[in-house]
Amino acid sequence: ITGVETPMLTMAKRKKATARYHQWQTDSLAAASSNKAEEGADATYATAAATTTLGTYCQISTKTVDISRTLDIVNKYGRKSEVALQLMKRGKELKRDMEFSICRNQPSASTTARATAGWECMISANLVRANSAQTTDYSVRGFSAASWTAPEDGSTVTFIEADLVSALGLAWEDGGDPSVIMMSKKNKNLFNSFAGIATKYNEVKGTSQAVVSGAADMYVSSYGNHAVRLNRYMRDTAVFCIDPEYISVAYLDGIKKEAMAKTGDSERYLLTVEYALVTDSQDAHATVGGVGV
Repeated sequence: ITGVETPMLTMAKRKKATARYHQWQTDSLAAASSNKAEEGADATYATAAATTTLGTYCQISTKTVDISRTLDIVNKYGRKSEVALQLMKRGKELKRDMEFSICRNQPSASTTARATAGWECMISANLVRANSAQTTDYSVRGFSAASWTAPEDGSTVTFIEADLVSALGLAWEDGGDPSVIMMSKKNKNLFNSFAGIATKYNEVKGTSQAVVSGAADMYVSSYGNHAVRLNRYMRDTAVFCIDPEYISVAYLDGIKKEAMAKTGDSERYLLTVEYALVTDSQDAHATVGGVGV
């Protein structure tokens, strides 16, 4: 019965990493202007702005399976192979662990067990701090000295619609299309009463039974239509406004199953994956932070 959905991991594009420390570049267009030129005038040349280089460490996540020879050959209820069942379960658990890491406030780390930065660490510019009365609550320090730092949590306030609209506007002003809003169950229950929710209805014909919808999965703002996604692994502290075009997961090595050396009367397997979260453009996204009451 355990939930296995991984909405952020599923949404993200898949890229290839080639080093333990994965780097990418971000770029932007110059601000729009009137741009008038005199007839016959000589051309003038401006120095092009340099790209910004960002990076994070590739994280290794593992799961193991150890099944006795006897258990795998005796008759079992509902399955033929215990090894196959356990490998399937560990694979789902591995993806859940990846989702947990990339959508939370995990700072990047180059220690023995490397860590990729989570989403909450990567969005610092387009950040709406819900508890704006407290200058230090939920401040994201972002990228510095080749690493990402975690938000400074403080007191929290209730998630309100005005903060969500402000965050969507920040991403839109920077050229993003935050068409996905992602949040925890607690914040989704508050979101269900927002005015911008698209009306949900079901047409009833003949003797068909009506379906009552007590929630919404679409939000309409001045900045477009936004699909709403629940995420089991997010903190209540933040709500994400995501442009799917600019989020990726870079894999140094994809999920692999490897049989381990036999040392006794059992079969052993190791599942591994090495990956890093990539926000291809931080300006395309936004976050509401400091909520959760």
